[in-house]
Amino acid sequence: MSDTNTAGPVLAADGTPLKKSLNRALRVQKMRALALIAPLLIFVLVTFIAPIADMLFRSVENDIVADTLPKATTALADWDASSGEVPAEPVFAALYDDIFFAKEAKQHTRLGSRLNYELTGVSSLFRKSGRKVEDMGEVYQDQFEDIDAFWKQGENWNSFMASDSWLAAMKDWDKASGKKQPEFALREGVAELLPATAVSYQRFADFIQNVDEGDFSKEDPWAIIYSSLHADLTGDAASAVSAYTGPAAQEIVAAAAAATAFETVNFSEAFVKIDKDWHDPNVWSTIQTYSPKYTNGYFLNAIDMQKGGDGPEMRPENQQIYLTLFWRTMVMSVMITCSCILLGYPVAWLLANLPTRTANALMILVLLPFWTSLLVRTSAWKVMLQQQGVINETLVWLGIVGTDDRLALINNQTGTIIAMTHILLPFMILPLYSVMQTIPQTYLRAAKSLGATNWTAFWRVYFPQSIPGIGAGSILVFILAIGYYITPEIVGGTSGTFISNRIAYHISSSLNWGLGAALGAILLAAVLMLYYAYDKIVGIDNVKLGG
Repeated sequence: MSDTNTAGPVLAADGTPLKKSLNRALRVQKMRALALIAPLLIFVLVTFIAPIADMLFRSVENDIVADTLPKATTALADWDASSGEVPAEPVFAALYDDIFFAKEAKQHTRLGSRLNYELTGVSSLFRKSGRKVEDMGEVYQDQFEDIDAFWKQGENWNSFMASDSWLAAMKDWDKASGKKQPEFALREGVAELLPATAVSYQRFADFIQNVDEGDFSKEDPWAIIYSSLHADLTGDAASAVSAYTGPAAQEIVAAAAAATAFETVNFSEAFVKIDKDWHDPNVWSTIQTYSPKYTNGYFLNAIDMQKGGDGPEMRPENQQIYLTLFWRTMVMSVMITCSCILLGYPVAWLLANLPTRTANALMILVLLPFWTSLLVRTSAWKVMLQQQGVINETLVWLGIVGTDDRLALINNQTGTIIAMTHILLPFMILPLYSVMQTIPQTYLRAAKSLGATNWTAFWRVYFPQSIPGIGAGSILVFILAIGYYITPEIVGGTSGTFISNRIAYHISSSLNWGLGAALGAILLAAVLMLYYAYDKIVGIDNVKLGG
């Protein structure tokens, strides 16, 4: 570094301004520090932040309704749910199209399960409709094939529906080559001449080529193609068909002439023959309400509410379970935390005041549960707490309770509190012990030398200094307790389970991931709010794990 007697900037040894040189060195140091923590940062982002973000997204995601019923939800947009009337025939026609393709893709059962979360019985409604919806289109298919065998073969359909370039590409395509078959392309002008048929045929082609991965050039049309063709030949575009001169013009014009005399299908009546619930406005109101791609319905369900005609409303009392479970989870977690403090404080105090060698030996007993499987420990409590278990047998042997008055310690809240207190106790003892080790014993002796009793010296001198350990242990135990699943599931019965058990049920059994994610998000928000309250009341800086 060189100095200067002029008014210019101070320069470093390489001639650059000292301030610039220092900033560069600091920036290099920061980059090195970032590089050191980068693996841990990436690990945390991938394993912690990303799952939470995915959970929050799933709690509002609701694209299955709009994706599975694109036509029906669009046609249903103008329907007035408060009218008490069922939707018009075009809505049922759109529903037929959507369920037909959903059934081929096996999506109608998933959609039924999704809507069944909101209205009981919808799942079976979609399953039954999926099994019988093909019969509706076969009415038109049989009539088209009766007037001309031309309509039976997929090759004939492709001759006027597919573009010349696609037909040529398919002719040159060799399946054995392993190359993907050319993507189907509609013939120019077909979409204007036969709009409904073009849409159905394109969806049909996409499914065969991309989902079923079959050879589309050899695939005969589905029944829905015939119903779409009938709609075009008898609808607004019928007048343009007579002037058509392209491929298969003779067959199309002849079909148009005959289609007006076809037996038709009333889709509204056809669906109500499958299940009379299709004329229940509540079914359509549910589809309309949950047709947006994003919904707050999962969060409303998570707090025992639902979407009603006039906005959110409480569910009937016999369907309200989640608020009770949230409250029970919070109360029992507080009780478990308090139990751990009462049992863990004397143990930690004893360990902190024993000679180091003896304390280390006893510490092994505190750590011993960590060497045993959680499932084994919980199962052991299930054996001990039973009516004929060790505890009740001992109490009967001591004469404290009668044989017929054995205590109910299992499959209830008592069993959950006892088992979880034992399992979480080390998480309270360890931070308490670490903090108590740092409290000088001379403070107590000084207090006693000034006339304080043992209790006063403990309460006025020792206990305040151990509060950071209580805070750290309480946070650890409480947060672990509200998310516990295995122990309440095994020993809690119906009255001792936590909200985490319902989350696990929706994730693994009912497959209602949206509701499970909403419950998890609310639980996360509750923990953050308690953490914030703790910081404001006690101060998070006072939480210490030792030192």
